[in-house]
Amino acid sequence: MRRPLRTVCRALAVVLGLTLAACAALPPRGTPAASQALAGDDHTPLARIAQASRPAHETLPSGFRLLPSGESAFAARIALADRAMQSIDAQYYHVHDDAAGHALLRALRDAARRGVRVRLLVDDLYSGPIADLLRALAAEPQAQVRLFNPLPVRGGPPLARLALSWPEFERINHRMHNKLLVVDGVVAIYGGRNIGNAYFMRDGEANFVDLDVLSTGSVVRELAAAFDLYWNSDRVWPAQAVLGQASEADRAGFDGRTAATQTDLLMEPPRDVLGQTPVAVQLAAGRLSLHFCAARVAPDPPQKAATTAVPGQPGAAMRAQLDIIDAARSDVALSSPYFLPGGLGLQLLLEARQRGIQALVLTNSLGSTDEPLAFFAYAPHRKAMLRQGIELYELAPTLARDSGGFGKFGTSIARLHAKLATVDRRWLLVGSVNFDARSATINTEMGVAIDCPALALEAMRVLAGDAFRSMYRLRLSADGQSLEWVSSDADGHLQVSTREPHDDLGLRLRLQIQSLFVDEDQL
Repeated sequence: MRRPLRTVCRALAVVLGLTLAACAALPPRGTPAASQALAGDDHTPLARIAQASRPAHETLPSGFRLLPSGESAFAARIALADRAMQSIDAQYYHVHDDAAGHALLRALRDAARRGVRVRLLVDDLYSGPIADLLRALAAEPQAQVRLFNPLPVRGGPPLARLALSWPEFERINHRMHNKLLVVDGVVAIYGGRNIGNAYFMRDGEANFVDLDVLSTGSVVRELAAAFDLYWNSDRVWPAQAVLGQASEADRAGFDGRTAATQTDLLMEPPRDVLGQTPVAVQLAAGRLSLHFCAARVAPDPPQKAATTAVPGQPGAAMRAQLDIIDAARSDVALSSPYFLPGGLGLQLLLEARQRGIQALVLTNSLGSTDEPLAFFAYAPHRKAMLRQGIELYELAPTLARDSGGFGKFGTSIARLHAKLATVDRRWLLVGSVNFDARSATINTEMGVAIDCPALALEAMRVLAGDAFRSMYRLRLSADGQSLEWVSSDADGHLQVSTREPHDDLGLRLRLQIQSLFVDEDQL
């Protein structure tokens, strides 16, 4: 979720009248000590499990397992942190001030007290509500906390901080959107999930359909090296330099705020939608069930946050994905919560169609999106895509909830957050990259391209295992001039609507006005 960045321009009129903005400045950064990822020790428990998980005659370099279930994805992170003996490197855009965020921070603190070296790198935009927790964690002798691209204004909610930091907008507009956890140098989890209740099926109103990957083998060394690029970057400040030193109240408060039991958070089904048993169960048995394949990691350099965004010139993470899509021979399927491909991305899809490549796009409907302004910018492109033969599906918030295919939502609605693509039913492209201009040119991202037909098939099973019954299938009307939304009811009967599902005139008017102040390249 990136709402403050998408809406900051609405505050321009207010910003012009605020003189406080000129007074705010970052404290001195100092010279943070450089450090590197610790090489995996073959004798740690996780290293032994990773070794035992590799078949005797396997030659491919890395092991992979999808984490499609939110409950299981969170439990996997805690299970790895609890078993860490040497190091934990964690990099996240947003650690929420909620049960999931508190539980992960507690697991990191507990690991540090066991003697594990903990390095936590968080984008600063959302750090305000957990500043006291970050200070307390950073005070642990074995833990270090750093903030990416901090804002000069420290107090208030993210939108207010952005508004009051307006004189530095060109700098602070760049955010670190990466998500990565590396444990003992031998196991990693990466993908689309931030750390918050809504990413792990624990929110009462809306939960995200998302996907992570757990990996072992040589790809973990590449991921650890990518973490080091950011950790040692001049875009990063030590938490103490920005937030100050921890007080006794911070230390006591950490225990109080994170003391809630993890029992509910760690509850997960005995098998996920792919039939996999929990990671914790497999760790306890001493062997992970993995696909062994080759992969390559494509991180944006942290210096991307120091350069002026140039439309049509994507960073390394998206460029790597576009290159594989451009080389497709049979089919491309994309999932992105915000689909604003811009001139370059859309041109690649259209050229693929001209070569006879099947192209399919999954994204949010108006009713499922958490970013209506992004949806408003995407919507006008739909007819052109359909006319070129691109298949277009939009998540139906209640259909996806009621299908049971994505987990148990309770009364909450479903929202798509998975950022992935499959190409030629061979490649799985996964990471933090949204198919939009902000991921391409403004935020830093990380992508992993995995050459693994079995994994690509599993990813599509996750998103389309119910034959798209959780989606609206868009099509053109008979005269080709208007859109129709096709869905299935509980009995499998087709329903066709000629009106935008979940449309709201008041919302549409507000979005029309807001779009006058926000360029599509910023979305």
